[in-house]
Amino acid sequence: MKDFHDLHVWERSHRLTLAIYSATVRFPREELYGLTSQIRRCAVSIGANIAEGCGKIGNNEFQRFLQIAAGSASELDYELLLAKDLGYLTEPDYARMADELSQIRKMLTSLLRKVNVERKS
Repeated sequence: MKDFHDLHVWERSHRLTLAIYSATVRFPREELYGLTSQIRRCAVSIGANIAEGCGKIGNNEFQRFLQIAAGSASELDYELLLAKDLGYLTEPDYARMADELSQIRKMLTSLLRKVNVERKS
């Protein structure tokens, strides 16, 4: 078992989630149970799956939860683009969050490779 607090990728995903919650407060009220909720769930899912994977014994389980986190990051990538195109996110907010998400996705990919190598050893 690992402490998720020690993972830089978890820390960055947590900060992104906080930024997303702040940004989505300004979304239209009619999106509360639609896009607002979906974006928030995806953002939370990234950090939550990293944390849950850290609580599992063995690299196979950890890798599985990292893959789920990576899938949520990909979904969030699209949802942020949609929110921008609908005019719910400003271009600067979108660019900042999309860039941070891109960095998180790269970090997840790198961590997945590392865990996979350790798993095979």
